[in-house]
Amino acid sequence: MGLLNASQLALRVVRCYLRPFPNSKSWLSTKASLLGDRNILLMGPPGAGKTTVGRIVAHKLGLPVIDVDDNVLETTWKMPVAAKLAAIGGERFLEEEGQALCNFSASGCVVSLTGSNPLHAEAMQHLKQTGLVVYLDVHSEDIIQRLTRMKVNRIVGQEAGVSMKDILQYRKQFYEKWLDVRVLCGTGDTVEEVAEKVLKAVERYQNHAGETYVSTRSDSRGSSNQKTYFSDVVVEGLATDGGLYVPKNGFPKMDAREWLRLADMSYPERALVLLEKCIHPLDVSAVDLREMVFKAYGSNFSSEAVAPVKHLMHNQYVLELFHGPTASFKDLALQLMPQLFAYCLPSMCNYLILVATSGDTGSAVLSGFSRLSSTDRQRTGVLVFFPEEGVSDIQKLQMMSYKEGNARAVSVLSDFDFCQRSIKRMFGESGLTGYLAVEYGTVLSTANSINWARLLPQVVYHSSAYLNLCRDGVITFGEPIDVCIPTGNFGNAMSAVYAKQMGIPIRKVICASNHNRIITDFISTGEYDLRGRPLILSHSPAIDILKSSNLERFIYHVSEGDSRLVKDLFTCLDKQQHFQVPEPLLSRIQQEVQAGWCSEDDCLASIQSVHTQTGYVMDTHTAVAKVVADRLQDDSCPVVLCSTAHYGKFAPAVFKALQIQNIPEDPVEQLKKVGSTASRPEIHRDMMACLEESGRRGHTVCQADYGVLVEEMENMIQDSFLKVV
Repeated sequence: MGLLNASQLALRVVRCYLRPFPNSKSWLSTKASLLGDRNILLMGPPGAGKTTVGRIVAHKLGLPVIDVDDNVLETTWKMPVAAKLAAIGGERFLEEEGQALCNFSASGCVVSLTGSNPLHAEAMQHLKQTGLVVYLDVHSEDIIQRLTRMKVNRIVGQEAGVSMKDILQYRKQFYEKWLDVRVLCGTGDTVEEVAEKVLKAVERYQNHAGETYVSTRSDSRGSSNQKTYFSDVVVEGLATDGGLYVPKNGFPKMDAREWLRLADMSYPERALVLLEKCIHPLDVSAVDLREMVFKAYGSNFSSEAVAPVKHLMHNQYVLELFHGPTASFKDLALQLMPQLFAYCLPSMCNYLILVATSGDTGSAVLSGFSRLSSTDRQRTGVLVFFPEEGVSDIQKLQMMSYKEGNARAVSVLSDFDFCQRSIKRMFGESGLTGYLAVEYGTVLSTANSINWARLLPQVVYHSSAYLNLCRDGVITFGEPIDVCIPTGNFGNAMSAVYAKQMGIPIRKVICASNHNRIITDFISTGEYDLRGRPLILSHSPAIDILKSSNLERFIYHVSEGDSRLVKDLFTCLDKQQHFQVPEPLLSRIQQEVQAGWCSEDDCLASIQSVHTQTGYVMDTHTAVAKVVADRLQDDSCPVVLCSTAHYGKFAPAVFKALQIQNIPEDPVEQLKKVGSTASRPEIHRDMMACLEESGRRGHTVCQADYGVLVEEMENMIQDSFLKVV
């Protein structure tokens, strides 16, 4: 569905005034609160501290405080709540409690709800209209301890034989159905600390204008009144000045107690909490975000853990990012990003998503957008360009399997950099984009990692990996880890830098390159030099990249937002194929990241060695990370290797590494044979099913000519949006 623009949403919120009900008691504040006439409604389970926190918040704001138990229910019933519950029983109590709230009227107050109010839909719909619902998300163990001290051994709706922990878990779905903002309470947080978090959460909600985005090439200190919000950057992809969008105020910082709350959560639960902190609720509501996240990370992943961490050998661990439907780490972002994109789309235009891929992104973006609703698919097309000789046969077959709807993959007789450069040029030509808008009502966007909505979800899995190690007792929170990431476009590495900025104790982000090693050379010397440098195909094609887009975000980050420097450097790169960073900046770069590279022979030797010692089969990209980690790691802390793809996607290289003879020609048979060799991880069944269904299909092959790619793009728009029904 389309989303109102930011100003319309803000206006709708402001106009959400309360209408008093007849025969009901009204609380009317004469003081201005953070939300004007609207209430602050504190919601959470029994024992969450709603009453005490409510009093503190109300006192600090100088507002009336209402406790639903004392001021509404007991006044209405003229008897204690406990007596009412004992007299009529739980089911009837919930109904009468809800009906009492349906006549509730208040304005500009702090209201502490009961733990059971959210179980009555009609009452909550009415209450939600009166103000902002703030969910006090308190750990169930804290709740149980508090209720035990209060000598409460059963709560409303808890039947005989149901534990307190189970009923609290059951209740959680109702709290998450109604919240506007979540206050994540760390274990041991005092009521004063929780009250302070409530105030900050309400202030954040009200200050939508404080969470804006800037281009890496634009002076954020300028006087422009034009504000760019999350919903804008998702749709636009690339900034109009050619830069990449970043949050103006950086990432929110979480403390150790908040991180520890996430340790026992599932991957979707962790993702939801982290993304709520990074996406303003007026851009994407908490309730809608929850629906998207749980759809993105559900049964479409072959592992219930989504991104499990497995011990490999010594102090090395593998973060398996290949359990999504297309067997690559791109699924972790691209099962969510299309939903965010469709949600943020204005309703008046069609959108064509342009994607350049060196292998994995293509099938992942096609998979992600294919899961949108039919309504969203009717106005969203996806066109993928990939190098004809620069992807594996299996990757090519995966892309060819998506032929239905407005989706297409086209190969180019060139390399990834040409594909990516051509797309950026299309975005930068105002004449072209204006023509497409006028002639076809179509706007261009992208799902590459230059799009912020592609990069942001990747922060989650780096954070989740650290939390898994804490949960499993490998480390305690606060102890450092290193992460080693095979990277070409720097997006995966940049997301690890951002996870560190949020508070994950990553000591070193190690960038691993193959023999193209542009990132390694840059981090070693500060010089980025493309002059006369050919791209050499490798066994790890996803990192066969010379022009690293997300490096721009990294330089912006380490230069503390020096957009003028970033613009100068990347303008120089575009014009002269070369730049050199100043020495002080190089020093800061080398403090943030390390880098190394791996030869083709060393890559294959690592696959063979690890398999011999452990039975584990790495793909070629994971092997690059393993070689580099072995060289740069000092053994003083665990290192997490990002396993970015399943080994089956690169079966011929794995056969070569394991010295397996008599290789079948058919890719499906190759998968079966290489899978029979590995004791772990197991065969990727979704990938196998995809290849069995797709067979060998033909595809369009283009010359390496920008004009030809533009023609393909226009043909795609005509086929997608000008169909005669």
